Amino acid sequence: MSNLLNLELVSKSYGVRPLLSEVSLGVGEGDRIGIVGRNGDGKTTLLEVMTGLEEPDTGRVSRRRGLLVGYLHQGDELVDSHSVREAVLGGMADHEWAAQSRTREVVEELLAGIPLDRAVVGLSGGERRRCSLAALLLGDHDLMVLDEPTNHLDVEAVAWLADHLRTRDQALVVVTHDRWFLDEVCQWTWEVHDGQVDVYEGGYAAFMLAKAERQRQASASEIRRQNLVRKELAWLRRGPPARTSKPKFRIDAANALIADVPPPRDRLELERFATQRLGKDVIDLEDVDLVRGERRLLSHATWRLGPGDRVGIVGVNGAGKTSVLNLVSGAVLPHAGRVKQGRTVRLAHLTQAIDEVDPEARVLATVEQIRRVSKTLDGKELTATSLLERFGFTGDRLTARLGDLSGGERRRFQLLKLLLDEPNVLLLDEPTNDLDIETLNVLEDFLDGWPGTLVVVSHDRYFLERVTDSTWALLGDGKISMLPGGIEEYLRRRAALLAEAEPAHPSAGSTPAEPAQGHAGSAPAAAPKAKAGSAEERAARKTLARLDKRLERIAEREAELNALVLEHATDHERLAGISAELGELAAEKDEVEMEWLEAAEGLE
Repeated sequence: MSNLLNLELVSKSYGVRPLLSEVSLGVGEGDRIGIVGRNGDGKTTLLEVMTGLEEPDTGRVSRRRGLLVGYLHQGDELVDSHSVREAVLGGMADHEWAAQSRTREVVEELLAGIPLDRAVVGLSGGERRRCSLAALLLGDHDLMVLDEPTNHLDVEAVAWLADHLRTRDQALVVVTHDRWFLDEVCQWTWEVHDGQVDVYEGGYAAFMLAKAERQRQASASEIRRQNLVRKELAWLRRGPPARTSKPKFRIDAANALIADVPPPRDRLELERFATQRLGKDVIDLEDVDLVRGERRLLSHATWRLGPGDRVGIVGVNGAGKTSVLNLVSGAVLPHAGRVKQGRTVRLAHLTQAIDEVDPEARVLATVEQIRRVSKTLDGKELTATSLLERFGFTGDRLTARLGDLSGGERRRFQLLKLLLDEPNVLLLDEPTNDLDIETLNVLEDFLDGWPGTLVVVSHDRYFLERVTDSTWALLGDGKISMLPGGIEEYLRRRAALLAEAEPAHPSAGSTPAEPAQGHAGSAPAAAPKAKAGSAEERAARKTLARLDKRLERIAEREAELNALVLEHATDHERLAGISAELGELAAEKDEVEMEWLEAAEGLE
């Protein structure tokens, strides 16, 4: 498989800060690569150098002759005077685009609710973003480069996009902070940090495991081992079964690494503290009606939030998630029914809007005006400086002007100020916007020990599953419905609702349905293929079992040799022989692991 583009010893700086330092990488045909890293560390710069929008300071970028690259920027290049039809579909009439299955699917999923003959100039930021993404997906590209494609998409649309990208043949490079999306789509993960780009095989879960293993090998100190990477691994290991479908040798390594890590949070302990601080009554919505414009979002809805509840709310864009948060907070009143708030409730609400601040004020001084020292659940005291450092404000950023903060830094600062008020009910509306994965890890770690009632609206599926214990949905029936099966149940119910809404027969002027593959007489011919597939699966499982045994024997021999290293620490000749055998074992292990992965592909 040939490479589409290569970076050879590429360096790029802005001012005195090097963002890329002698980076060498390649993107091959069909590769699906996710790029992660802290905000400001150079992810977008890497994309711009790859696509030719920026020239490297030194080094070379080579691209295959005739390479067609589609690039989704964080901004957009839509022409305001165009209609949506012109911007996305090149002016095609309805009967033209509806006759193309891929075009129809993209339009129905991404442009739902946006009239095609509407002018681009009047679109919201989210609508413009969806139009740009739709236009790119309908283009004919060898390589798609996407910068934060899940922004402004709801959980359902993110799931559709992940499924859509997996079925395409084009190579993909994507910058995203959506960890679920990374796991679903990407075969490789590139981490940009300190001017370097580290390459890991697999999506987010595999990246975290490999990163933790590299750290363990680099340092055996207990302090280094007991960091957020291990806590994140513990969460991944205890998560949905899909995250654990990794090779057995990798699972064993993860188990050894996190054997002594407790669950992310002690739910019963947090509920006990929450009850002490909140009492039994928190917030009750009783027989509530909520109307926005001509839409009735809630109708005779009853919903109760108790002490220590950790709730996620999902629904399509426009379903009323933000309106429900405003109802809970008291920012809006119901049209009928009542919202009852407990006497001890101390509520904080993180909205999607960024707070207005005094641009001349300084970060640390502003925080110290609110609270100089905070106490954690276990009684430990945290100074304003340590809290700020925990949320990524270190060095000169501690004394930076608020007016000089980036969008992500202002979002972090806004959240920290809310937490400093020590609320016991916390409402978070899209809290992951503008936050990088490292900051999300810190926020999740903070919320793990936060004893209060938490309500989260977010399109970030991973974050919702990570910090909440129950999922509720707005499904358009005027109720707030609990989903015992979580987001998977939400997607199933939404698919069922959409299927029910589809007309049984095409109406006049509609596009006829595409004929089903094959016909009645083709069923018997398909049966041998199914049997063959089953036989291949059995053969693959036998191969995996055999390779697992080989890996176990290799691991046992490695343990024996490592023990001999300690025993013969002063015998240099013996150590040389042991080292040689360890090297041979490492090479054999790599070979067997690769064979294991190839066999495992037959089970996917």
